[in-house]
Amino acid sequence: MYTILIVEDDPKIAELLRGDIEKYGYRARVARDFERVTEEFRESGAQMVLLDVNLPKYDGFYWCRQIRAESVCPILFISARDGQMDQIMALENGADDYITKPFHYEVVLAKVRSHLRRAYGEYAAGPEEKRIEAAGLTLYPERYALVCGERYAELSRKEALLIEALMRRQGRVVSRDRLLGIMWEDHHFIDDNTLNVYVTRMRKKLKELEADAGIEVVRGAGYVLIGAEEADAGDRP
Repeated sequence: MYTILIVEDDPKIAELLRGDIEKYGYRARVARDFERVTEEFRESGAQMVLLDVNLPKYDGFYWCRQIRAESVCPILFISARDGQMDQIMALENGADDYITKPFHYEVVLAKVRSHLRRAYGEYAAGPEEKRIEAAGLTLYPERYALVCGERYAELSRKEALLIEALMRRQGRVVSRDRLLGIMWEDHHFIDDNTLNVYVTRMRKKLKELEADAGIEVVRGAGYVLIGAEEADAGDRP
């Protein structure tokens, strides 16, 4: 079941959208704090964002850039601003579509379904798409998607780089320095705790996927991805 984050400061429109989205079998979350939209996006685990342009504090273009910096999920603008330049700015800032108000809710839902199919469904992955398999997981690094059985998780770019490095060496230790070098070009200026934060996030994603795989720390060495068989056998590098 996909989750859609609605970032709309008109409560009536937001609730109408939420009701229609849930009627079609999706989860919907309405953003409440317009000063921490990126955090609400992360917390929601949303696979799509419906975003207004006119928002308190920062406009929708700003939040579109912030979300796009860490996610390739579909972002659809819904705005009363119908000027050509607004639509151009939305697309240049990373949006996938632009719907003007007033709108028909049936049109919005049709576009929602279309973009979800294109991003995650029958039109998403062609036969040539790169994928990596290890420890019961399948990673699609080109679109930052991690799959375990029937469950799906969308990753940020850094999370995808981290889990790819670990999956490629399943059962073997990957040093902290190597991971830092993969995830950041100039990692000498990255705080040591930053890597720990991303490892914690990936552990949470694996738990949400109900994966048998896990990320373990090897003191003084780095991290290792273990699968169910290694865990059962007590096999540690």
